[in-house]
Amino acid sequence: MKIVLPGGTGQVGTVLRRALTAAGHEVVVLSRRPAGRGEIAWDGRTPGPWTEAVDGSDVVVNLAGRSVSCRYTPANLKEMMDSRVDSARVVGEAIAAAARPPRLWLQMSTATVYAHRFDAPNDEATGVIGGAEPGVPAYWGYSVDIARAWEREQERADTPLTRKAALRSAMVMSPDRGGVFDVLSRLARLGLGGPVAGGAQYVSWIHDHDFVRAVEFLIARDDLDGPVNLAAPSPLPHSAFMRALRGAWGVRAGLPATRWMAGLGAFALRSDAELLLKSRRVVPGRLLDAGFAFEHPEWPQAAAELVRRVRAR
Repeated sequence: MKIVLPGGTGQVGTVLRRALTAAGHEVVVLSRRPAGRGEIAWDGRTPGPWTEAVDGSDVVVNLAGRSVSCRYTPANLKEMMDSRVDSARVVGEAIAAAARPPRLWLQMSTATVYAHRFDAPNDEATGVIGGAEPGVPAYWGYSVDIARAWEREQERADTPLTRKAALRSAMVMSPDRGGVFDVLSRLARLGLGGPVAGGAQYVSWIHDHDFVRAVEFLIARDDLDGPVNLAAPSPLPHSAFMRALRGAWGVRAGLPATRWMAGLGAFALRSDAELLLKSRRVVPGRLLDAGFAFEHPEWPQAAAELVRRVRAR
C-alpha cells in the first residue's frame, strides 16, 4: 500500500514510518523541513505539489500538529490549535479534490479530550468529554477545545469515498530518544520518578508496537470509523505507573513531588504541569469490542520490554 504521513517526522511518525516501511509499504512523509528520501515539503496550511502524493494513495494518517511538550503560553496554545486545525482542513481539501482518493483517513487526536476524573474509565461510548470539570485550571479546557476542533475539522470534510477515523491516542511509549518514555525514564533513573501531587491521577499509555498494530488493524477493517481510543486497556494511577517504571530500571525509590514542585519541574523542562497532573483514565472500548488483542496490555511488562530495547540500543 501507499501510505501518506503528514507531519510524520515526530516521535509517533517515526514509530509508524519505521514499522510500515519494514512491512513493505510505500511511505511518504509530508514535512515542513523535508530531509531525505520519501519526504515531501508542505506547510500544513495550503495546497501544493504535495497533494499529488495523496491522490492515488491508499491511506492517509495525519499526525501534524505542534508538540504539546511546551509551555502553555497563549502563543503556544494558539499554535497548537492552528497547526492541528489547519493541517486537518488542508488534508481534507486534498482528499476531496483527488481523482483517486484514499480509502481511509486516520486523523490523529488525543485522549486528553476526555475529562479529568478518577471515578470511572472513559471509553468512546460512555466517556465524559472534558472542559467543564470543577476544581481544575481553566486553561486545561483549551486542550479539550483543541482536540474537539481537530476532530470536527475531519468530520466536516466532504470526503464521501474515504472512511474517516479519529485516533484518540494516549501517550505512545517507545524507546526512541526524546520521546515521553525517554523523558520519564531519565527522571526515574535520577531518583526523581516518585508520585506527583499524591499520584492518584490516572496515566493512560500505549506501547509503540500496539500503536502500530492498532493502526494496521484499523486499515484492515472497513467497519470502524469515528473516534477510536488508542490506549492500553489498563490505565493506572501515576504512583503505580512510576513505581513500575522504576522497577524496570532497577531503581528502588523516587523522590515525590508536590503540585508546585511539578510546576517548577515542568517549567525547567519547558513543558506544562497539565501533562503530569491531569487524570487520563482512558480505555479502548471499540478496539476491544472489534476483537483487537493487545500484546502489551499491562504497564509493568510493557515498561520492562521497553527498557530492554533501550539497553540493547
